[in-house]
Amino acid sequence: MILPVLTYPYPILAQCADPVEQITPELRALAQDILETMYSKEGLGLAAPQVGVSKRLIVVDVSGPDKREDARILINPVIVSACGLIESNEGCLSVLNYRTKVQRSKQIRVQALGLDGAALEFDAEGMLAICLQHEIDHLNGLLFIDHVSRLKRSLYEQKLKKWIKSKPEKQA
Repeated sequence: MILPVLTYPYPILAQCADPVEQITPELRALAQDILETMYSKEGLGLAAPQVGVSKRLIVVDVSGPDKREDARILINPVIVSACGLIESNEGCLSVLNYRTKVQRSKQIRVQALGLDGAALEFDAEGMLAICLQHEIDHLNGLLFIDHVSRLKRSLYEQKLKKWIKSKPEKQA
């Protein structure tokens, strides 16, 4: 089922998500719904708080948006090490009509649980590392615009206010 994606400044997007305590059939169904939602929006990643659920659950698939061959569903993901820096041009399904450059770690090591409850640990670099950092930020109540200067953020917020006034029917 495709879920509505919440947009900035919706309050849950600025809150730390709760850890997943137990992998249930409902959690598995939620993960599939989040994955389906991400694909429907042609995204590369999506976190549970973006669909209004305060759980530490993310989905990513950087093989898209044309192909969909590397779906990853991660529960309680944590970045345990990071090195190097890379600048990426980012956007977000929860931050309307805005893209900007963000500095991220070039390489990361992630620990998480899979949907089967098995512990996972893997290294990521390039687009996968960027996407994982972006989605894990969502679990910590951060948006990519939290990584930009106050001036850029202020300009975006002014643009958003004008956009909302011109299209009130688009608000969540």
